[in-house]
Amino acid sequence: MHATKFRAAIAAAALLAFATPAVHAKPVDAPITETELAGHIKILAGDAFEGRAPGTEGEDRTIAYIVGEWAKAGLEAVPGSATPWLQPVPFVETQGLGSTARFSVRGRDFALPDDGIVLTGRDPSAALTGLPAVFVGYGIDGAGKVNADVKGKLAIMLFDNAPFGDKLPRYRERRQMLADAGASAVLVIATDAVPWEQLRETAGSKVMRLADAKPGAPVSGFLSPAAADALLKQAGEDSNALHEAAKSPGYKGMALPVSADLATQSAIRPFASNNVIAKLPGAKPDGKAVLFLGHWDHLGICESEGTADRICNGAVDNASGIAVLIEVAKRLGKGARPDRDIYFLATTAEEKGLLGAHYFADHPVVPLSDITVALNIDTIAISPRGTPVATIGRGKPAYDAVVREAATKLGRKLDEDGEADAFIQRQDGWALGAKGVTSLMVGGSFSDMKLLEAFLGSHYHTATDNFSDTIPLGGAAEDADLHVALGRAFADTKAWPGTAK
Repeated sequence: MHATKFRAAIAAAALLAFATPAVHAKPVDAPITETELAGHIKILAGDAFEGRAPGTEGEDRTIAYIVGEWAKAGLEAVPGSATPWLQPVPFVETQGLGSTARFSVRGRDFALPDDGIVLTGRDPSAALTGLPAVFVGYGIDGAGKVNADVKGKLAIMLFDNAPFGDKLPRYRERRQMLADAGASAVLVIATDAVPWEQLRETAGSKVMRLADAKPGAPVSGFLSPAAADALLKQAGEDSNALHEAAKSPGYKGMALPVSADLATQSAIRPFASNNVIAKLPGAKPDGKAVLFLGHWDHLGICESEGTADRICNGAVDNASGIAVLIEVAKRLGKGARPDRDIYFLATTAEEKGLLGAHYFADHPVVPLSDITVALNIDTIAISPRGTPVATIGRGKPAYDAVVREAATKLGRKLDEDGEADAFIQRQDGWALGAKGVTSLMVGGSFSDMKLLEAFLGSHYHTATDNFSDTIPLGGAAEDADLHVALGRAFADTKAWPGTAK
């Protein structure tokens, strides 16, 4: 859709929403129902939205729907925005057109199977020859610094998070650090935790980065665990021994008797997508604000032509989260007006590496220091009613106490076993947390690990993540009510001071 027509459609949706009759404030928020959530999920995860990929007509439809629903709730466009309701996010998309990889071990050619390696080029074409290879383990030491001399070399790095240090960067950040240190190419050894076929399909498709982000290495890619084992064995090394050695915070990498010739051809496309941002003005604003967020995007048309179902609709991930954001906005907007300003943010390109959230964190429409808490909602339709409440990002006593009180008042139990902590870097709140904003992800979905792992091992990031009557919306409805309560608690200027450790 042309940008002018798109913005006109957004404005029309907002105007129509404000034309609806006013609803008088109620002393108690009505519970959010499974039926209400199902109605939004069914629409957002419908085939007409084409999987909600950034930069597509599916994005246009998604944004128009979110804006229309938020406007009905009484939310407003952020004042002073050049693009009301929207924060344009500039991207560069790279589509691999072809690649070759040839390896030599001690001067003798060694062939890896074609399905064991995926390459992506940064530029329209790249041809690198005779690159010496170095195994860098996690790529960083215990201090979070690059651990080897990689300038002009092929760095071979592990995907998994480093088992040492505190909140060390994930593989994307570590890969960028190696590029910044001068690596000509970075190959990441895939983890057994992610099926290789799934990772190969994702990595071999279109790759996105923020237009203002640092450029990566000229060539990057992935090795399957089997391909990496074969290459290391040919080089005279044992994979298991190298993995164990890399667990030391003082590991300095190992030069391998391996050289590589790598070539790629790529199509490069700059384009813009959008974060959606709205504001619920507070009744007694004090300069502090609450931020609710969740990503609207998914994988779009993800299967090849000829496949019966080509669309990754993303019903649970994350139409469910947007459904909750809509209904939370309606309860807070139509009920008793909270004291503080409350912002609602639907981010783009979470599936590409939290990119929309990172862009917002770098270009906030409200000063980050004013955000007293960010509450992220993602993949929420996992657990049934009665599931205990887990918190990703817990550990600040004052915040934990607010969550505990809100959950207890709703008859919920707390899950404090810490299993959910493993997901802290895999959700949009991480982008804000890295900037010093207290960011929490609260609810039942990350409490029952068996249910979550069952979803991650089946429908997650596939064309089967569709709306159906079997999606457990009871827990999502309970979590939605909990977020209404948390919004009210953190926006209460008397009960919550706005800052706490």
